[in-house]
Amino acid sequence: MTEAAELRLRVSEFLAAHPPADTERGAFLSARYDAGLAWVHYPAGLGGLGAARSLQAVVDAELEAAGAPDNDPRRIGIGLGMAAPTILAYGTEEQKRRFLRPLWTGEEVWCQLFSEPGAGSDLAALGTRAVRDGADGDWIVNGQKVWTSSAHLARWAILIARTDPDAPKHHGITYFLCDMTDPGVEVRPLRQITGEAEFNEVFLTGVRIPDDRRLGPVGEGWKVARTTLMNERVSIGGMRLPREGGMIGPVARTWRDRPELRTHELHQRLLTLWVQAEVARLTGERLRQQLAVGQPGPEGSGMKLGFARLNQEISGLEVELRGGEGLLYDDWTMRRPELVDFTGRDAGYRYLRSKGNSIEGGTSEVLLNIVAERVLALPPEPRNDKDVPWKDLAR
Repeated sequence: MTEAAELRLRVSEFLAAHPPADTERGAFLSARYDAGLAWVHYPAGLGGLGAARSLQAVVDAELEAAGAPDNDPRRIGIGLGMAAPTILAYGTEEQKRRFLRPLWTGEEVWCQLFSEPGAGSDLAALGTRAVRDGADGDWIVNGQKVWTSSAHLARWAILIARTDPDAPKHHGITYFLCDMTDPGVEVRPLRQITGEAEFNEVFLTGVRIPDDRRLGPVGEGWKVARTTLMNERVSIGGMRLPREGGMIGPVARTWRDRPELRTHELHQRLLTLWVQAEVARLTGERLRQQLAVGQPGPEGSGMKLGFARLNQEISGLEVELRGGEGLLYDDWTMRRPELVDFTGRDAGYRYLRSKGNSIEGGTSEVLLNIVAERVLALPPEPRNDKDVPWKDLAR
């Protein structure tokens, strides 16, 4: 029996013991994790079976066909796509067992405390400080983070802070897991051009983090953070989509349903973008296949670049195609949504929200540098601050 056939049998037995129609959603997801069917390439006991990553598609297809509930990746995407692989790579056994299960089931939402007002594109220049309270004691964190998606919903955060100001900026950083309910954590909404506030700024004032919530060695937080960032770009740019999934879908449907809006020039642009969207979709599938045999590399930066550019060009075409209708907007009410729904709102929302795609998950300018240096092997730009102690740069 092949490994795929064994997995199908395992799923069948699991469904017989936990019928989706008769099992409460939370209980079903917890049982699925315990059965090793959450992410099959993770180790046994941590939601997986130690199988090949590519076999996850076999499990997902069987469960979907049975009408089984899912864990809503849109709502907990930061946990699934960024926190989980980083905890798996660098966490202690205690950390893995504490955090991975409620992360996958969606019981605990995660956010990312990386960017700062003065350290966005140049993330390694961050100034949030973490100071040890005694030789083996807790860490006291002070600073400000910004552009934090879902901070208003999150129980936990992945956090990087400077622990050695005497070291060069890439070497004096440490990675932590921060409890968002702890004293000193203040979340404030940032209202966006869409009218919503899915982003936040987070102020950390005397926040006490136990040393057992440090992820990886002291001073090696940049290395740990790179694992997070590479996974983030893959999760944003390499999402699994059906043909005409994502932003191209609403435009294609409008074109078919509203022939009175068509012009020759718009037709040519739509055909070009449709082909590019399909190329991006297939490239994302290839990237996921590469992930099945290794770790994410800089290629994810190229996918994320394409995702941002395509979304902005497609949404601009949609507004033009709809003419006066495209200038209408459904609701400017200030609200703090649980997820970003690109296809569930109108054309105006998609046009405005897509402007953030070239900033979130790494700015397009930074990603172009990564692609140039690490994919195309072009000479790096001169960096006069590379080996300078952070405290001298911060003056």
